[in-house]
Amino acid sequence: MYCIADLLSLYTWKRVIVIYQDDGYGGDSGMLALLSEALQDVGSKIEHHLVLPRVSSLSNPSWGELEELLKLPTFQSRVFIVLQSSFSAATNLFRVAKRMGLVDRDSAWIITESITSLLESQVNHDMEGTLGIKTYYDTNSSSYAKFEKEFQTRVPEEDNSKPGIYALRAYDIMEIIAHAIRKTTNNTTDLQVLLNTVNKHMGLSGEMHLKRGVVLNTPTFRIINIVKGNKYKELNFWAPGFGFSKSLTKEKSENRTNDVGTVVWPGNLIERAPKGWAMPTVRKPLRIVVPGRTFVKVDSRKNTLPYDGFCIQIFYKVLGLLDCPLLYEFHAVNGSYDDLVELVHNKTFDAGVGDFTVLAGRLDKVEFTQPYIESGLSMIVQEKNEQLTWMFIKPLTWQMWAASGAVLVYTILIIWFLERPSNPEFSGPLKNQIGTATWFTFTSLFFSQREKIHNNLTRVVVIMWLFVVLILTSSYTANLSSMLTIQRLKPNVTDIEMLKRTDTKVGLDGDSFVEDYLKNVLQVNSKNIITISSEFNYTEAFRNKSISAAFLELPYAKVFMNHYCKGYTATAPTFRFGGLGFIFQKGSPIARDFTKAILQLLEDGELKSLEDTWLTPNRDCPNNATSDVPQSLSVKNFMGLYVISGATSTICLLLSFTIFLKKYQQHQEAYLGNASYESVWNRTVRIARFLYNREFNVPISRSPSFVDVLELTSSQEEHVIISTPQEVEASNPEQTEGSPPHS
Repeated sequence: MYCIADLLSLYTWKRVIVIYQDDGYGGDSGMLALLSEALQDVGSKIEHHLVLPRVSSLSNPSWGELEELLKLPTFQSRVFIVLQSSFSAATNLFRVAKRMGLVDRDSAWIITESITSLLESQVNHDMEGTLGIKTYYDTNSSSYAKFEKEFQTRVPEEDNSKPGIYALRAYDIMEIIAHAIRKTTNNTTDLQVLLNTVNKHMGLSGEMHLKRGVVLNTPTFRIINIVKGNKYKELNFWAPGFGFSKSLTKEKSENRTNDVGTVVWPGNLIERAPKGWAMPTVRKPLRIVVPGRTFVKVDSRKNTLPYDGFCIQIFYKVLGLLDCPLLYEFHAVNGSYDDLVELVHNKTFDAGVGDFTVLAGRLDKVEFTQPYIESGLSMIVQEKNEQLTWMFIKPLTWQMWAASGAVLVYTILIIWFLERPSNPEFSGPLKNQIGTATWFTFTSLFFSQREKIHNNLTRVVVIMWLFVVLILTSSYTANLSSMLTIQRLKPNVTDIEMLKRTDTKVGLDGDSFVEDYLKNVLQVNSKNIITISSEFNYTEAFRNKSISAAFLELPYAKVFMNHYCKGYTATAPTFRFGGLGFIFQKGSPIARDFTKAILQLLEDGELKSLEDTWLTPNRDCPNNATSDVPQSLSVKNFMGLYVISGATSTICLLLSFTIFLKKYQQHQEAYLGNASYESVWNRTVRIARFLYNREFNVPISRSPSFVDVLELTSSQEEHVIISTPQEVEASNPEQTEGSPPHS
């Protein structure tokens, strides 16, 4: 049974019709259960099963009753599996089936061991093109040749002079019993006890394993193809757990294959495998139902090609990629999409071409193709003019403004500290110094500063600050321009939650599943849902304030926005669906051919070209989505720039400190010597005075007062005056080296 399942999986046949003969003992029910389980594992299904009557029960020798059984008006599958039958019944089955046109180019027939073991004794041209499954056994061994000779001698009346698999298995079973009797020491006649003495046996039919008296056999099968009368050609092998293989003598890794070999199918079909489906003909074309909606245009006034639109054009493109011609006829039906799906499900129509949304509930009824366009729920709302008093601060977030201010203040302090000792423009009271530094830094924002810079470290800080200013002003200007250009309009409604809070009316197409989605999933009150009869009536509903928002699937939203982009905006779809596709009856192989063709069109860009032509032809009206509004710049966008600027200023500050402290140490050694008895307070004030005024005149004989400290803030020195030791001695010869100065 698993060999049959692998054959169906190999040729992607999803629906089969099983035929078996009633043996009167119910043995067929067990085989059906095993086959159904095996088919389920590969995604196939038994669509119908036909029970052949026993030969003795037939009232009409011409098999008229069988012809009635084979009339399949509601079944599209053309894959037939003859599971169990006598050879005479199978012969007449094929004769009647061929007369009815069921053994043709797109039909596939598979027969099992009960028929293949008797093929050589009969001639039946009606079976040509049939695949058969036959148990493989070695016919070249000496033991087989000996048994074949004895078989022909004892049963010369058999039509088939060669022993089949059933004769070989019967002989092997007798060999096992005889071997078990020889092994037993007691004279028991219990068959179960005898069989328990044997574990395995290599017989003519292959290796047999015995477990608790039960014979377990896992044979290797050979796929055969009936080509002429009772002649067949042997194809590849099939083994359980391994699959198809070309030979049994090679290593398995080299031997595995994904086909059964070259098959001649019914109707002498060689170039491809049968579809296994009732393919359309001139007398019975493919009946396709189409909805007369947005993507399908139906014009009954046209005598030729009355059907057009986005979906119809995709259908024509797909037809050009199929490997065989497809005869079809369109039927326009005025009904809901669920009604059209049901018409295909109950086999009123063979397929549906249109904008059918792939939904979980519909997948159980019909076969969907690969979606040719994505789908999602989009909300369309009106826009209003946005007037912002503080528009100029929107290009930057408040964190960005705070970070920029912090960098500005830090740069002001660094420039003041570095320039104050050597630049006369930074002299005077402290408040004047800070004012000058602040003015200098602010004017650099517009590159209009006039103060000269005397310190090289200050130049490094200013260069880095000007680079920061250049980047910030450019980014600010660009973002503000984008906001003034794009964000002139603001949607009245921003999201679904706002609609629910304000108890606002919304509009949608009453023939879609979107209404159930809004009620059951998004929890929108049903009294707030307004049905819009046509896509052209949404603008009127917006104008008379009947609705505040419209919910459309993404493709329909694109069409709407391409026609009415001014004054409306569409949100990016937050809720995704399965896309739009065509539908076929369950198990139809045509759906797979369409899926392959649609994928090829997607990869080649053909569908995108059709979408631009039919859905968004107006190039002057691009899709306006609220997700395109420029966002305020945040600190994350400029963190690296701020770090570099702060690090540069800090490094320059530390270098300046190092230089000043080194000068102070040299001055202290030359002027005071080793004044280790100086207090911590004296030393701190002395260092501060030195850093501020670069003078050293605080006496050590007394502790510095707070007046000395406050003097640091009121000093009006313009230059740093550092006295040398010689000058100190000349001015006060009574002092000795290292003695403290007098104030």
